[in-house]
Amino acid sequence: MNKKTNALVQRLTLTPYSVWAVLFIVVPLIFVAYYAFTDSSFSFTFDNISRFFTATSVIDDGETVREVHTYLVIFWRSLKLAVISTLICLLMGYPLAYIMSRASARTQNVLLTLIMIPMWMNFLIRTYAWMTILQDTGILNGFLAALGLGRIHIIGTESAVIIGMVYDYFPYMVLPIYSVMAKLDVKLLEAARDLGCPSVSVLRRVIWPLSIPGVLSGVTMVLIPSISTFYISQKLGNGKFFLIGDAIEGQYTANNLHFAAAIAFILMVILLACMALMQKLANRKLIVA
Repeated sequence: MNKKTNALVQRLTLTPYSVWAVLFIVVPLIFVAYYAFTDSSFSFTFDNISRFFTATSVIDDGETVREVHTYLVIFWRSLKLAVISTLICLLMGYPLAYIMSRASARTQNVLLTLIMIPMWMNFLIRTYAWMTILQDTGILNGFLAALGLGRIHIIGTESAVIIGMVYDYFPYMVLPIYSVMAKLDVKLLEAARDLGCPSVSVLRRVIWPLSIPGVLSGVTMVLIPSISTFYISQKLGNGKFFLIGDAIEGQYTANNLHFAAAIAFILMVILLACMALMQKLANRKLIVA
């Protein structure tokens, strides 16, 4: 089989994926951009985009009355909670992924199964389960009361929303990092230790640089759904924390499709820019290391 035949076979093999990507990724993005830059009569306009940055609302907290940029505040709150959730997932998931990668094959299968089991359940059921756990009269407060520690109010707070995000998206952080670490050449670690490199330096100068692709994948897979979620904030936050996903869902429900598309388009551009920046910084650090 010559090179031309091999190239043809490869193209034919990629055809189903290419068709799928065009139909379910490229085409929807084109529609989002089209709606974002048109009005109700489908005339070209920048009003939807400018509205996101200029729309304001008045907040009266009992002491002062101030005017804030509505959607910028919502975006900042969404970004804050998403970043906190992503960092928690990374801090917990990275050590777990390393332990899994160094464990025996049987232990790896058991741990992978334990991580995957929650993903087999419906997303809504998992969220409702945490509502039951975190309620003032829920399982957690019942346990604390039984220990004589007193009850704590969690449901309807930012902490509850973060807990829900971490629980739902934690596997998406662990699995990419694990898949990269499992392929690391153990001889590299042994060589570093033989050359007198302490454990901390092995982690910083060998394991961490080589695992950066998995970390970036994990951060991306957790950050993007966290920043755009709306169901978790509605149920665990009791609707008190209006996130950017809630804004999109609210505009869509109100049949303001063009402004909903504008919010989604702006969010997509910001996330793509952040991902490109992270990739650039990671490549620079990897080269330096």
